[in-house]
Amino acid sequence: MRHVTHFIDGKPVAGSSGRQGPVFDPSTGQQQATVDLASADEVDAVVASARAAAGEWGETAVGRRSQVLFELRNQLRSRSDELATLISSEHGKTVDDARGEVARGLEVVELACGIPALLKGGFSENVSTRLDTYSLRQPVGVACGITPFNFPAMVPLWMLPLAIACGNAFILKPSERDPSASLVLAECASDAGLPPGVLNVLQGDRLAVDALLAHPGIDAVSFVGSTPIARHVYETAAAAGKRVQALGGAKNHMVVLDDADLGLAADAAVSAAFGSAGERCMAISVAVVADSVADAFVAAVVERTGRLRVGPGHLDGIDMGPLVTAEHRDRVAGYLDGAAADGATVVLDGRHHPVEGDPGGFYLGPTVLDHVPTTAGAYRDEVFGPVLCVLRAADLDEALAIVNASPYGNGTAIFTSDGGAARKFQHEVRAGMIGINVPIPVPVATYPFGGWKASLFGDTHVYGVDGIHFYTRGKVVTSRWPEAAHAGVRLAFPGTGATEPAGGAGGR
Repeated sequence: MRHVTHFIDGKPVAGSSGRQGPVFDPSTGQQQATVDLASADEVDAVVASARAAAGEWGETAVGRRSQVLFELRNQLRSRSDELATLISSEHGKTVDDARGEVARGLEVVELACGIPALLKGGFSENVSTRLDTYSLRQPVGVACGITPFNFPAMVPLWMLPLAIACGNAFILKPSERDPSASLVLAECASDAGLPPGVLNVLQGDRLAVDALLAHPGIDAVSFVGSTPIARHVYETAAAAGKRVQALGGAKNHMVVLDDADLGLAADAAVSAAFGSAGERCMAISVAVVADSVADAFVAAVVERTGRLRVGPGHLDGIDMGPLVTAEHRDRVAGYLDGAAADGATVVLDGRHHPVEGDPGGFYLGPTVLDHVPTTAGAYRDEVFGPVLCVLRAADLDEALAIVNASPYGNGTAIFTSDGGAARKFQHEVRAGMIGINVPIPVPVATYPFGGWKASLFGDTHVYGVDGIHFYTRGKVVTSRWPEAAHAGVRLAFPGTGATEPAGGAGGR
């Protein structure tokens, strides 16, 4: 049986805690590997490695850091098929879906390759007499990323390329459910010429997470996961004086107006609700549909959903794979037990969808619930599975009220042919990422990813300019080089006029 280790100081390192966890193949339900689970002592060791490497790496020329990132891109591209297959085997998503995950992660690596331009500061000459002011950005030191099971390559690649490019050391704590992709990322970085200790991978569970959050050697924490854990990460790490960005859960609504192209909207809803078995923080889990077209929309969704092939993600032609664990599958299926009692109509029950695979796999087919009240558990909670809730609204104002009343604000979308309605929606909706006739509006790498309300704890989103700012601290320098003659001591508060004597203190 495979054994998944840590990666410390540029090489695989077996755990010393004696603690291990199972890694399953979701398509069969069988254990395929064990993964080391770090102790507090191992957290201390990996932080010491990162701190030792951070100083020299932070002083490395930015052009050299850029060259390493370019080579990291090449290494990842050469191993993208290997990564996709590995992700599919441990997460359950289809190999094609996993290839898309790797490609989107590579976008952030390519952004980080341009770090010489991204780290440029500003310069203002003669803000006072022969007085210049300029700004610069410097690395925070040691950052760690705590990443989720649903994107074992993409989410780490949202974080580590920018953190490293900015001159930091980075510790990755991936999900213990599908940990193997993290080692491929670390191997690629090492093969790209990244010095030992700049990128370490620490496998583990909550014990490791809590030790990282409290560790005085960690300067910044990035997290993606559920809202309760994001809140815990934010409160714990912030209380320890760390910089934190913690992205939480989601309940993404898709509004369909009566002038929308229903074929386009139905295609989008099925793709966005059931891709990766709904295990995406940007999945569409709610469709809010205009009353006049709701029946036709639901019929179109049901027709398309019935044609989806569910089975092992490595097989050609499979649309949707299993969920990541048996426990998660059972939790999602539990919402179907109570749906009718909550007042919803079960149009399609995923427990009865045909499955092309081992009956021991963690499968649950696509599910459609109609006439779902906002009090239903399947609507209130982040289900994180292949369940689409359909609500009905009289008009755009009612649809907006439904979306904005949700405690989550990650992403949302509107399908319409009316530009005025689309503009009203994008202006008034309370969410961080908006799609107009686009169901999953994940921004390209040059724009930041992040939500509002209970979907984000902290001030900055990931990647884009926000990522650069998160992994650096700003400095502003006020500089004057004295000439041979100067005015001597002057206690008056200086001004900014051109007539200020050369000896002025230059303060504010």
